[in-house]
Amino acid sequence: MHVLTLVIYRVAIAADEVALTEVDEEGRTSNSQSTKSGGCVGDKIRSIRATMRRGQPGQGNGVLPEARRTTCAFLLFASRRTMRSFYKVCLATLPLTILVGARRYSPSRYSRTTAYSVKDYYQGGDFFDDWDFYTGSDPTGGNVIYQSKSDAQSKGLAYVNGDSDNDNDNDNDNGHTDSYSSSSSSSSSIVLAIDSTSTVAAGGDRDAVRISSQTSYTGGLFVLDASQMPVGCSVWPSFWTVGPNWPYGGEIDIVEGINNQAQNQMTVHSGTNYTCTIDTNDSDEYTGSVLASNCYSTESSDAGCSIKDSSSTSFADGFNNAGGGVFALLWDNSVGLSMWHFARSDIPADLTSQAPTPSSWGTPSGFWSAKTCDITDNFYEHQMVIDTTICGNWAGGAYSQSGCSGTCTDMVADASNYVDAKWIINYVAVYQ
Repeated sequence: MHVLTLVIYRVAIAADEVALTEVDEEGRTSNSQSTKSGGCVGDKIRSIRATMRRGQPGQGNGVLPEARRTTCAFLLFASRRTMRSFYKVCLATLPLTILVGARRYSPSRYSRTTAYSVKDYYQGGDFFDDWDFYTGSDPTGGNVIYQSKSDAQSKGLAYVNGDSDNDNDNDNDNGHTDSYSSSSSSSSSIVLAIDSTSTVAAGGDRDAVRISSQTSYTGGLFVLDASQMPVGCSVWPSFWTVGPNWPYGGEIDIVEGINNQAQNQMTVHSGTNYTCTIDTNDSDEYTGSVLASNCYSTESSDAGCSIKDSSSTSFADGFNNAGGGVFALLWDNSVGLSMWHFARSDIPADLTSQAPTPSSWGTPSGFWSAKTCDITDNFYEHQMVIDTTICGNWAGGAYSQSGCSGTCTDMVADASNYVDAKWIINYVAVYQ
């Protein structure tokens, strides 16, 4: 905006200099139109006011400082040679004048305005061929036992709807039908569930699934389309990306929440070697509300920096009752990290047609600007992860404040609580 504005000002100055050729040695002018318009200051003051009202609302009134007005007014009475010297001074000080009293204006969130192209599209019967099943202990301390691919499929915890190759004795439904099933679910949607049939003691562990993409990425547009996400007290679902040597390779939580949480919480975790904070001075760059602005994370302090989505359809029952929807992360090293949520009825047509153009999507729910976060050095070689855990450090630690009954460890024993603790995913896509 400032560059364009300065170009306009330079054109105006050139026009004034033409008019000034009519000024004689005593400072008089035979061009009455130049005097009426204000010459040096008139046109440019009006231009500055108009520019600041359009581009930088709420800060700075666009009026030149008194000293600046006096200097320019003096030019009207100076000799031609003196006047042109002062014009150079005016021109040199103009950029500083524009910035004085004006709000720091954020650059564009987009380094490109053209459509992105599909790099990887995960959907249908071969979905699990490109994902690894994690079988280690839960790093968040959850009450789960993560299953291998074969075990998860044989127990009906990981399957593709309508795929006969994955059929088993319990008809791939873990003993239950999909409570939120609707026309928004694809006939080849992917289901990732928590065990909701076994008898487990209070404080025990339930079988669950955590998968990660075999391909890693450093930038791009990441999209998850789901018709249902896991819900319920003690439940902690998430869709995220993570780099090597945590936290130094970074972590980006696109979808995450716990217990009875009603809105999605987007979080970024960085190492401590490079700058990374949320730019709270540019709150008009995102629609969500900042919960924490410092992204630095360590093994003992891993809260990261978070933005809460403003939409009641962005998480849990609100998301499921709206037919699900889409979550998207645009990772652009030169600009920052942008995240959107679209309810089913609001999904952009360009995304549905697999030619997404994020620059046309409007203000994102969350934005981490490259001005205050070193994206390139903090985030690299990320794998996508989809998982659900139970209790653990966050869901268990916040359980008593969540409005859920009893204790988190007691809830683990209630199998019926996990009937809707499942992901139903239509596709995951990466565009570049």
